[in-house]
Amino acid sequence: MLIIWCNEELPAEFRRLRFLFLAAFLILGVGPIAATVDFDKVIRPVIEQRCLVCHKDSNKLGGLSLESRQAAINGGNQGAAIVTGNPAQSLFYIRMTHPAGEPGVMPPTGPQVPENILEDIATWIREGAIWSTPLQSPSKPAGIEIGSRSFDLTRRIHSRILQQAKREESTEFAFYEQKIPDSSATMHMVPIPSGEFMMGTADSELGRGEDEGPRHRVQVDAFWMGTHEISWDVFRPFMLREADIYRDPDALAAAISTPTPPYVEMSFGMGIKGYPAISMTQHAASKYAEWLSAKTGRFYRLPTEAEWEFACRAGSDTAYSFGNDSSQLAEHGWHWENSDGQYRPIGTLEPNAWGLFDMHGNVWEWTLDQYKPTYISTDQIQINPWAQANKLYPRVVRGGSWMDDAELLRCGARRGSDENWKMQDPQLPKSIWYHTDAQWLGFRLVRPLKIPTPEEMHAYWNSATGKK
Repeated sequence: MLIIWCNEELPAEFRRLRFLFLAAFLILGVGPIAATVDFDKVIRPVIEQRCLVCHKDSNKLGGLSLESRQAAINGGNQGAAIVTGNPAQSLFYIRMTHPAGEPGVMPPTGPQVPENILEDIATWIREGAIWSTPLQSPSKPAGIEIGSRSFDLTRRIHSRILQQAKREESTEFAFYEQKIPDSSATMHMVPIPSGEFMMGTADSELGRGEDEGPRHRVQVDAFWMGTHEISWDVFRPFMLREADIYRDPDALAAAISTPTPPYVEMSFGMGIKGYPAISMTQHAASKYAEWLSAKTGRFYRLPTEAEWEFACRAGSDTAYSFGNDSSQLAEHGWHWENSDGQYRPIGTLEPNAWGLFDMHGNVWEWTLDQYKPTYISTDQIQINPWAQANKLYPRVVRGGSWMDDAELLRCGARRGSDENWKMQDPQLPKSIWYHTDAQWLGFRLVRPLKIPTPEEMHAYWNSATGKK
C-alpha cells in the first residue's frame, strides 16, 4: 500500500486525489505529523492564568476573547490572536515576546512568559493550534496574591465603585465637579472623547528632542481629566493624615497607606491655597488616586503618557495646543520667561481647546509610563498603550514647568524621572513619598469612562514601585 502511495508513475488523476487526501488531513489537524506540544499541560495554564482575566467572553478587552480557539482566530480590534501555522502573525505569541514594560506587552501585569514556554507556544501554533475545551477563568492574574491585604483592599474599593456606578446610571459623559469628601476642597473633571492621533513630534518641529519619535498612530478610549493640576487644597487632606492634621472617618479610605509627615515645608514658601501640589513621587500620586477612589466611589488614576498627550493636543497637530508660535506661550503656560521664578496659581492662564489649564508649564506632570528613549517603530495603530514600569527609574513626566524654557512646554516634550530628585533627602533609606529636589513636579488625574477590573485597578495603583 505504501508503495502505491509513493509511486510517482501513477496516473495523474490518482496523484491529484492523493494530494487532496493529504491536504484534507492537514487542514483537519490530524495529518501524519503528530502534535508535539500538549495543550492541557503547556498552553492551557498560560491562557487561564495570564490571559482570561482580561480576555474572556464577558470582558473582551480590546474586543478579544481567548475562551475558545475560534474566538482567538477571530481576534479583536488589533487583529487575529492566532493565525494557525504562523506564530509570526499571531498576536497571542507576538505580544508575549515584547520586553517587559513596552506598550502592548502581554501579560501587562507580569510576570513574563519564560523563553521555553514561548518556544512551545510557537510550535503549537505551527502545528495548527489544536485546542481542547472548556477553559476556566481565574479569579486573578498571575502576580497578584489572592488574600493579600493590598489586593483585598482593591477588591473592596472596586465593589464600592460598582455600587456608586449603579446609583449614577443616568450620569452623562459631561463636565462635573468632584467634591473631596470630609473637606471643603473640590476638583473639576472635563470629558475627553475617544479618538486617534499621531503621538510624538515631526522631525522638523523646532526644539524637538530625540526621544519624541518615531511618530505613530494611537487610539485612546474616552476618559475624564482634571481641568487643573492637583492643588494643595485637594492633596493635603491625603498627605497630612498621618500627621493628624486631617482625620479620615472613612475606614476603607483610611486603610490605604499614607505619606509620612514631610521633613520640610513642602510648598517651599511659594504658596499653598490655589497653588499646585509639588514634589511627590509617582507612588504618592498613585496612592492619592487610590485614596480618592475609595473616598468618592469613582475610579481615578494617573493618565498614561498617550492619554496625556492626546488631551494636551486637544485635536491639534502643532508644537503647542494653540499653534507653533512660542511667542504666544505667555498667554497659555507658566515658564521661565513669565513665572517670576516660582510656580503660579492653577488655572490663571488660557486653557486649551478642551478646557484643560496648565497643560503647558507651571509644573511637570506624572504619567503612568516607564520612560523609554524612543517609541516603538510600528505601522500598526496602538490602542490604549501603556509602557508599564518594571523598574523604579526613569518614569515619564510631561508638560514642562515654571523653570523651563518654551521648547520644553511643547505637547510632545518628555522627561524621565531621576533618583537625584531626592538628593537632599536626609533620610536613609530615602523617602518613597517625596522628591524634595523636584519643586517643579506635580500631577493631575483621569477617570476612564469604562470601569476596569479589580486586577487592572490594582496594576494602575501599584505600578509605581520597583527597584532601580
